[in-house]
Amino acid sequence: MTNNDIPPLTRRRSATAALDKVLDGVVWLCRLIAGVLMVALIGISGWLVFGRYVLNDTPTWVEQASLVIIVYITFLGAAIGVRENSHLGIDFIREALPAAPRAVLRVASDLVLLVFGAFMAWQGWGLVAGNTERAIPLIGLSESWRAAPLLICGLLMMVFVMANLIRTALGINVAGER
Repeated sequence: MTNNDIPPLTRRRSATAALDKVLDGVVWLCRLIAGVLMVALIGISGWLVFGRYVLNDTPTWVEQASLVIIVYITFLGAAIGVRENSHLGIDFIREALPAAPRAVLRVASDLVLLVFGAFMAWQGWGLVAGNTERAIPLIGLSESWRAAPLLICGLLMMVFVMANLIRTALGINVAGER
């Protein structure tokens, strides 16, 4: 069987299969990190209750640590939502349209998400770079750790949206529509 005997759609799908495998691995890692952070959040919240009511010595660092952890969980979840095409959107109007305008609006939506992700990454980088010397009160970590999820999410969003655009250009359904 020569390359010309393979249907074009099959060739395009196999071309994106490696990319999808890598991006699915990135999503798996994001889920793992968010899950571990959720367990840590529950653990330190339990320590707060134990310290306050049993030891009569409230650990003051828990609030700041919880805020940092929640930011990571939230932004990793947002990036995953972009990859899986489950992000917040009002699509009932778009989906009611005929195929051609629907496809144009899907690409337009991806382009808006791409610009938004780029803006998040750019502003996140500014916050990370500009806050290396400032410490988060009570936990002593650099404020850059609190801003890093903005940068990470923006970069992940850009990568995931570009993968969707590549799939769309090749005529393959995007993630979430497989």
